[in-house]
Amino acid sequence: MAVSVTRSEHLRVDGLSVSFPDRRVFADLGFTVAPSQRLGLIGENGAGKSTLLRLIAGEFERRDAAASTRSNAAVSGRIARPHRTGLLAQELPFGPQERIDQVLEAALAEVRGIERELDDAAAALAGDDSGAASARYSAALDAAERADVWSVEAHRDELLDGLGVGSLGLDRRVSELSGGQRSRFALAALLLSAPEALLLDEPTNHLDDAAATFLEGRLRAWPGPVVFASHDREFLDRVATGLLDLDPGRTGALALAARGRGGEGVSRSEMLAASGGTVFGGSFSEFLTVKADERARWQRRFDDEQEEMQRLRGEVAGGARRVAHGRAATDNDKFIRHFKGEGVDQAVSRRVRSAESRLAALEGEQVPKPPAPIAFAGIPSGSHALDDAAGLLLQLSDVAVDGRLALDALQVAPLTRLLVTGANGAGKSTLLSVLAGTRQVDRGTVHRRRALRVQLLEQDVRFADPDASPRALYERVLGERRAEQVPLGGLGLIAPRDESRPIGALSVGQQRRLALALVIARPPHVFLLDEPTNHLSLALATDLEAALGTYPGAVVIASHDRWLRRRWSGEELELAAGRPVGERVPQ
Repeated sequence: MAVSVTRSEHLRVDGLSVSFPDRRVFADLGFTVAPSQRLGLIGENGAGKSTLLRLIAGEFERRDAAASTRSNAAVSGRIARPHRTGLLAQELPFGPQERIDQVLEAALAEVRGIERELDDAAAALAGDDSGAASARYSAALDAAERADVWSVEAHRDELLDGLGVGSLGLDRRVSELSGGQRSRFALAALLLSAPEALLLDEPTNHLDDAAATFLEGRLRAWPGPVVFASHDREFLDRVATGLLDLDPGRTGALALAARGRGGEGVSRSEMLAASGGTVFGGSFSEFLTVKADERARWQRRFDDEQEEMQRLRGEVAGGARRVAHGRAATDNDKFIRHFKGEGVDQAVSRRVRSAESRLAALEGEQVPKPPAPIAFAGIPSGSHALDDAAGLLLQLSDVAVDGRLALDALQVAPLTRLLVTGANGAGKSTLLSVLAGTRQVDRGTVHRRRALRVQLLEQDVRFADPDASPRALYERVLGERRAEQVPLGGLGLIAPRDESRPIGALSVGQQRRLALALVIARPPHVFLLDEPTNHLSLALATDLEAALGTYPGAVVIASHDRWLRRRWSGEELELAAGRPVGERVPQ
């Protein structure tokens, strides 16, 4: 391990490379984040976002880091960062018996030290009016004013209230809190410590709309550099002043598109691409526009090359037939050959060799075919139950699940598009499980069409046979014929190297991709999605939402994703304490 670390007001990474024995995470990565700038990290699952944050924070340098991480990771490069750089990791550094007030006081250790120094300097000045004592007090007072030590308690309470945990009490132990509450307290403690630079790994996990908006305001006003990884597209759009895309596929698309046009039309900021990532100086909305343009250029370049290769193959085949004299010579042929000798054949032969040379060059360096966007296959005709297209698929009447859900009526038609919203615990997942038939109601009736196929993409995907491979499960669930018609590899959701691995060895995100692949290849009449953007990359989440617009059946989504909700154009049902809120309920 050879990472050089220096101090700087900026946060700077230069030539940073990380690899493990079985894979390279990123190589020769470089970027700079100045004070008041906020860099968002994006990329596929496993692209190295959390690894990068830990490296910048110095996690790989500390002796308490996992021994396997230290011994297996090959790391090199240079990092410059402010002296006080704070990290919010997904794994929280709390002991179960610690009290909340102890956690917050630990975060305030430096501020409390400044406060003690001010008290000591004031006491020393009272008994000694020398220049040294006066200078000490002046320095202590200046430090106290910068740290605003007199407002610490008010600042603490404001943070706790803003993040939605102010009413929980400071005497509770960590073990008494939910995972979401612990995450909010960890975020409050980090912000309270006021480091010069902030490193945040999925900071909006477990935050409701109000808390996320509060955090956005704090980060936009943060005086130092901020680097954060997030799957929250709305948060990225509102907070980031720039993006670092760690997905090498985007860099490849840029390079291919630029090569095809000599770089014309590709801005300098777009082309700041190392083998580890691409720096983009704009918002997430602008980034999506650039990506769409890149893919269009990539597709045009691929189509142009395929057309040119087809033309050259025809020219080679036709010229070869002329030189080979595939037909008997006519009198006119004999005359021309006598008059011009072998000039015609030689000219044709030169053209054939030239075409062969150009064809070989194109075939050796041709642009790979762009990955196809997500598209759902048609509902298999053998299980189609929608002969009466006007009939309802599902109908709930006076349904109740004690303590969780109470609905007077809900109807799902063949092409329903319904978004179910509400805070955690509002009853969204309960409603989906009732529609899916996996939860029985305590009262009321649930009517389903005969032969109706309903499938639920759950938040936490669990497969009954974790030792099976994705390819084996795919063929088992779909059947050999359907699996041949819609091959798993063609969906672009599971990497070829992972198709034969045990499902249990895949990450949470990869398992959710497999569950999604099973639905894409054999769509049900009613597709239920519980927080569909959780554990999916930003690109995949965006592609999935676009594909759902043309889904061949009914779609019911439960989500707190602000990006998805802001762009939703279908029906909405908001739940609170298991009951509908407002008037936008499909009846």
